[in-house]
Amino acid sequence: MYNVKSLDSNEFICHEEILNSMEDAKKAFKNKSEIDRILEKAASLKGLSHKEAAVLLEVDDDETLNKIYKIANEIKEKIYGKRIVIFAPLYLSNYCVNECKYCGLKCTNNIARRRLTQQEVREEVRALEAMGHKRLLLEAGEDDEHCPIDYILECIETIYNEKFENGAIRRVNIDIAATTAENYKKLKEAGIGTYILFQETYHKATYLEVHKGPKRNYEWHTEAMDRAMLGGGIDDVGIGVLYGLYDYRYETIALLMHAEHLEAVTGVGPHTISVPRLLPAEGVNYNEFPYLINDRDFKKVVAVIRLAVPYTGMILSTRESVAFREELLGVGISQMSAGSSVGVGGYAKKDVFVQDGVEEKPQFYLADHREPIDVIKALVKDGYIPSYCTACYREGRTGDRFIPLAKSGQIANCCLPNALLTFEEYLRDYADEELMEMGQGLINNEINNIPNEKQRARTVDYLNRIRSGERDLRF
Repeated sequence: MYNVKSLDSNEFICHEEILNSMEDAKKAFKNKSEIDRILEKAASLKGLSHKEAAVLLEVDDDETLNKIYKIANEIKEKIYGKRIVIFAPLYLSNYCVNECKYCGLKCTNNIARRRLTQQEVREEVRALEAMGHKRLLLEAGEDDEHCPIDYILECIETIYNEKFENGAIRRVNIDIAATTAENYKKLKEAGIGTYILFQETYHKATYLEVHKGPKRNYEWHTEAMDRAMLGGGIDDVGIGVLYGLYDYRYETIALLMHAEHLEAVTGVGPHTISVPRLLPAEGVNYNEFPYLINDRDFKKVVAVIRLAVPYTGMILSTRESVAFREELLGVGISQMSAGSSVGVGGYAKKDVFVQDGVEEKPQFYLADHREPIDVIKALVKDGYIPSYCTACYREGRTGDRFIPLAKSGQIANCCLPNALLTFEEYLRDYADEELMEMGQGLINNEINNIPNEKQRARTVDYLNRIRSGERDLRF
């Protein structure tokens, strides 16, 4: 599919260019006309270059920040409407050969280690399906002996083969260590959706400082998306930064340079961008990190990324507090996890795993501990549509086939109906009386926002068929 030669990571993540962009931005952000020009460009859904985004990252006055937040919300709603895609992470293994200063799974931590058996994978899937989940993100530490690619592939097959009265897990996304083009081909053939890999930090000196083990190879890690797309044929990839390891301005500029690179060499930028923040974890000294980012700056980062890459999904995890998650939904977030467990086997069995007197510990400590149904109720109360849609993956609207639909606005005639259909399924199969009443009112109102009249009529027909017992209807 792709035939453009990729560049070395030191070329497309250019340290000097990032520093120059930061220096130029310190001068440009004082020019009101330049700020107005950048915001006008963003509002027209044209996106921003990394240099233009760098200017907005320097903004610190409330008046301009509020303009940025307002435009970010308008952009998100123009493209995504009020839809919020829901998913859950599934940790398969906590074996890891790396010692990463920020991670609770580091190899030097004295924690109980294990990987799920295929029977345990089935049990986890059953527990997740009972919560209403249809989209999973598989996670695992890096350990080729205890968690080889063949094990990951077997888990994917097990998950897809698990069937339920209400359907099945419809899409498995993957967040595992950087690997070879051949292994990416295997993941593609296994039917994954998006391959996700956080850079952690683009600042090479910091990257080398915080990593020991195979992951310390900066180039191998940074060029993983090129191998996945150009060598492995994967359509959709997701990138991200662990905010708090280095200066947030540097990281965000580099992140956007990475997105620009992917679009240049593959014809399509990242399908998603994740914005995790560094959290306390077992064996992690939180006070050793001088670049921790506060809520004010983090909100600005989320909004600026939305302005820069308007058609990219933005993912928020349960690392953030309930109140702050709700706030960030209004400045660009379009996907969020719900009811997450960041330990191995944490859904089917709530007891802490103990081995030889040593307890298992999670990768990091969560801030949002709500059950999925409570997350859904909060979204509905705020006027959002919880979406369990996986239709684009299964209908081939991925990679460079998705963007033209999004830019033309035609995706609204698919995405909104599919969101409503999957939410109707959720209500019928998992909701309590309170949520059923709230949800039906939301669906009845949102039907009128489907642009195409014929598509609106088909949606009503599909909703009635779901209410009569059919499942997995999609556009």
